[in-house]
Amino acid sequence: MFGLFKKKTEREKLEEKYDKLLKEAYTLSTTNRKMSDQKTYEASEVLKEIDKL
Repeated sequence: MFGLFKKKTEREKLEEKYDKLLKEAYTLSTTNRKMSDQKTYEASEVLKEIDKL
């Protein structure tokens, strides 16, 4: 209850975005390889941003 109004840090937001992109890439890997590769690339860019923090 005390963490109800706690704002997410920039790192938490980026980690959440990274996880989402990897999940999308995995689901696309069975149907559309090009889109899967694009999502994987986007996820790696987000990971670079996380490392900068």
